[in-house]
Amino acid sequence: MSETMPTLYELAEGQAGYFSAAQAVAAGVSRRTLSGRVRSGDLERVRYGIYRLRRFPGHRNEDVVAACLWAGSDSAASHETALVVHGISDAMPANIHVTVPRPFRGRQRGVVVHHAPLEAMDREVHDSVPVTTLSRTLADVAVTSEPTVVRQAVAEAMERGALTRRQIRKLARERPALAPAIVDVLAGE
Repeated sequence: MSETMPTLYELAEGQAGYFSAAQAVAAGVSRRTLSGRVRSGDLERVRYGIYRLRRFPGHRNEDVVAACLWAGSDSAASHETALVVHGISDAMPANIHVTVPRPFRGRQRGVVVHHAPLEAMDREVHDSVPVTTLSRTLADVAVTSEPTVVRQAVAEAMERGALTRRQIRKLARERPALAPAIVDVLAGE
């Protein structure tokens, strides 16, 4: 039992203090031990199968990390939620958006699950949050959000230097749904 907490800290360190029961079991920590650590106050059970280290510092997007862990290790924060994670929007949407590349029937209040292919090149970890890349995020938002949101996101990405004009033009060619917003933003410069 003395190795339990260092093992859990190692798991949780890159995930804003959170980890899944599946990750703990894979690392050699039993579910029974997790329950004991919850009773002793070392861990908090956040939702079914998701735990948080009580003494770990808070993180501004910890609810997003927990939602991604709940949806599975291959999921990523996406759409308007990903805009916030990337620092392109300051307003967290009412629901956390997560993309899952496989069949997933889980439902949770406050979480919108999108089902779509999610290649490794479209996924990254940003500030401990598994998230779609900015290019993929803009393409997703172009399909699901209001045009004004898309234009604002493209403009903000350019203004903050997150994407260069060359990258923006390439996006317009590769992701046709984004083209109208990109044209509007570039025309307005």
